[in-house]
Amino acid sequence: MDAGLLILRLVAGLLIAGHGVQKVSFRLGGNGLAGGTEEFRHDGFRGGRLTALAAGGSQIGAGLFLAAGLLTPAAAMAAMGVMTVASTVKWRNGLWVQNDGYEYPLVLVVVSAVLALTGPGRWSADHALGLTPWPLWISVAAVVVGPAGGLLTRVVLGRPPTPGRRAPHAQTAD
Repeated sequence: MDAGLLILRLVAGLLIAGHGVQKVSFRLGGNGLAGGTEEFRHDGFRGGRLTALAAGGSQIGAGLFLAAGLLTPAAAMAAMGVMTVASTVKWRNGLWVQNDGYEYPLVLVVVSAVLALTGPGRWSADHALGLTPWPLWISVAAVVVGPAGGLLTRVVLGRPPTPGRRAPHAQTAD
């Protein structure tokens, strides 16, 4: 079981961190902070540069902490929050990733929730520091607060649509 949790943490955590690196740099195929800023504006967010920095930093931190198994409930909560925001951006495109849907962010939310509930396993920083097992109430709180925080972030930072302006990624009738 510990080997499985280690693989799950490493793959999911490093993918989440890599996604954050793309938001704020030219590494891993990113478009730099200016590109990340434009992506958030295009997706209907206020704040531009600050929003891109906060999202990218959250993804990098949450991903690296998940990969290490360090403060796992908090790392999972942050990962669930940012990936819930990503799901809201893609919601209008449906579930499947082939249509730019929310399938991939949803998988990362679920994996993060599972890690919060199962714990990181013996081969983790939490275990080495004597922090495991985490109390169930902390894990459950992380699973609730993470997605709720992501939804609240979307509401607070979302720009109201401009009259006469088509929503980003909207399909037009032919």
